[in-house]
Amino acid sequence: MRAWRIESVGEPAEVLRLVEDAALPVPGPGFVRVRVAAAGIGLPDLLMCRDAYALTPQRPFTAGQEVVGRVTAVGEGAHRRVGERVMGVTGFFVGHGGFADECLMLDDFALSVPDAMSDVEAAAFAIPYHTAFVALAQRAKLAADESLLVLGASGGIGQAAVQLGKALGARVIAVAGGEEKCAFCRKLGADDVIDHQRDDIAEAARALTDGNGVDVVWDAVGGDAFDAATRAVASEGRVLLIGFASGRWGTPRPQHMATHNYSVVGVIPSGYSREFRTDAQRRLLELWSDAQLRVEVSESRPFEELPAALALLGRGDVMGKLVLRVSAPPD
Repeated sequence: MRAWRIESVGEPAEVLRLVEDAALPVPGPGFVRVRVAAAGIGLPDLLMCRDAYALTPQRPFTAGQEVVGRVTAVGEGAHRRVGERVMGVTGFFVGHGGFADECLMLDDFALSVPDAMSDVEAAAFAIPYHTAFVALAQRAKLAADESLLVLGASGGIGQAAVQLGKALGARVIAVAGGEEKCAFCRKLGADDVIDHQRDDIAEAARALTDGNGVDVVWDAVGGDAFDAATRAVASEGRVLLIGFASGRWGTPRPQHMATHNYSVVGVIPSGYSREFRTDAQRRLLELWSDAQLRVEVSESRPFEELPAALALLGRGDVMGKLVLRVSAPPD
């Protein structure tokens, strides 16, 4: 089978090698093997090239965290069956990610796909929308009368936060950089948009909330944006740590948290039961069926163009999600 392997540390064009005769991965307990139709491309895949991601496995390995495809083999005790069409999280952390003809997928994060959902949509659904669900519905307990500030709102995972926040009834304030990305956020349904290239995030967010501050902050950016968000959060607010697109995590300040009466909450969609994920998927797909959630894919690239696609992501030129077309799933 074909597989893109990361063999050293550097930029994608330097460290990725296309192997034409890679061996099929063997699913052990807790895994199934999937013939990949399409794979989502995310910032962690770029960071793994640079050895800057916490779950980077030992080189050489195949990255790619999320895919859609059909099950071709199952490990011991697996609930999924051969032939089922699934979307979900791959075994990238053991070296067998989705940038290959076949990959490993976590059996308890192998989720059902509606017949009406295309491969391109499904490849970009599981991680962004389940992260948003865990963050907003589970960790923040976002209420319909609350406000949500989304940092990095135009990105592949930020778009999920904007849409799910709106679906939960919150007032959504999106933060993005530049006119084009701000327009994209309005298209997603954001109630207000802050252009961080022009406006101070904290001042703008407080002005939009009559000086009260926002109830919940989604922070997938970190760095200076996190610092700004902590100046914009309301009393009893929650700042959700999602990621660090800026290159560094936000640094919580305990004294500031105590004197301003807000919480900083870590978020990751791992560690939940199969039952939790199944219920979350049901609720998310109901919203998708009602057109309250829609996967915005900026581009879908052919398999051979993975290095160029990752480079595009690294330049910050992507709005919504990038997807890699791998192969057509079998009938």
